[in-house]
Amino acid sequence: MSPEEWTYLVVLLISIPIGFLFKKAGPGLKRWGAAAVGLGLTVFTCGPHTLHSLITMLGTWALIQAQPCSCHALALAWTFSYLLFFRALSLLGLPTPTPFTNAVQLLLTLKLVSLASDVQDLHLAQRKEMASGFSKAPTLGLLPHVPSLMETLSYSYCYVGIMTGPFFRYRTYLDWLEQPFPEALPSLRPLLCRAWPAPLFGLLFLLSSHLFPLEAVREDAFYARPLPTRLFYMIPVFFAFRMRFYVAWIAAECGCIAAGFGAYPVAAKARAGGGPTLQCPPPSSLEKAAALEYDYETIRNIDCYNTDFCMRVREGMRYWNMTVQWWLAQYIYKSAPASSYVLRSAWTMLLSAYWHGLHPGYYLSFLTVPLCLAAEGCLESALWGRLSPRGQKVWYWVHWFLKMRAYDYMCMGFVLLSMGSTLRYWASVYFCVHILAGACLGLGLALGGGRRSLRKTASESQAASTAPEKLREE
Repeated sequence: MSPEEWTYLVVLLISIPIGFLFKKAGPGLKRWGAAAVGLGLTVFTCGPHTLHSLITMLGTWALIQAQPCSCHALALAWTFSYLLFFRALSLLGLPTPTPFTNAVQLLLTLKLVSLASDVQDLHLAQRKEMASGFSKAPTLGLLPHVPSLMETLSYSYCYVGIMTGPFFRYRTYLDWLEQPFPEALPSLRPLLCRAWPAPLFGLLFLLSSHLFPLEAVREDAFYARPLPTRLFYMIPVFFAFRMRFYVAWIAAECGCIAAGFGAYPVAAKARAGGGPTLQCPPPSSLEKAAALEYDYETIRNIDCYNTDFCMRVREGMRYWNMTVQWWLAQYIYKSAPASSYVLRSAWTMLLSAYWHGLHPGYYLSFLTVPLCLAAEGCLESALWGRLSPRGQKVWYWVHWFLKMRAYDYMCMGFVLLSMGSTLRYWASVYFCVHILAGACLGLGLALGGGRRSLRKTASESQAASTAPEKLREE
């Protein structure tokens, strides 16, 4: 593990006991205490580069105050433009930010764009209410008021997920501050249930990264090895990659659970990142609050089992970095300048790559995803109805195997980063996933899959993504 990874781990572990301290605190102590801890961590790990997050926050707040009716698009343009400046500092001869500064900046970008969107929704709702002449019941997820500068500051620097996620909306943050009976929320038991696999994942990460170091792929001797060895090597590399993030995200979720952050009644049917999709009245007494069943789906960032064992590439994306996937679906995919599912996915993957950084490997990996989505959707729609029940079971495992190999292949671009290293490795395995995906797409089209199936996939995906909006309107 690198020194940066040890620092991340220490920050994540420290956040767990801190969470227990804040859980039963009052709204004021929660707000300013959590902000003080988060700002302290930021200054400690980022030093003077903390100024970048502060400038981003102040710029977004100014846009919200100046143009509340269109601040979502303006905030998206401002924060993403600042990311470009932030990553070009070394080219401009300015000090290069620390990796921790980059992590804070990434999460802050998501939070500020979400906040601007929620303020815009509030402004539009208020205008509709004024035009209609009568007051409506509060809409699910709608903010009670436009946050002040200090409220925006406290949300931006709340220590929860400040470097590793999970992403959470301002409404989720407010609900945490205003929990009526926080002592009734379960913490220790769900924390232990969530944390138990993390040590195993950590050991597997250390073992796999030791036996199959990534640096070996950068050496000339690696490409003298037989083709089966080169093909196999991407499997343990992606395995180590998954184990590393499993540990980090589970620890981050445990920090939230310790604080009671993101706890909602099961009846609210909360979604990762988005929060409740059904209105649940707050309990009127401690006894009623204690009788409710709660979950922490709002801050759930990883579904380890389904990430590894779901069948499709599309499903694998949903179970990985779940709160960020919700953000991408809500604020990027839905406003994409295209109607096709594959093209909208390509637009979303392009902006996701940009959000991650400027390394060419990100773009090579993320922009391979739409090809895989098109291939699996087209071939599955052409074959599924022709298979017997036994054939469908066989297809499930074949499809799962190909899905995992596609993610192994794409992961190499994500970890090698440079265009030369990524293309060199992909060329050494003869661009097998690109060729296989193209062949599957061609076969699916030949067997009668194609536009109809892709439109169906798009409509299903769009229906799923707009379901919370329909619930909010109701």
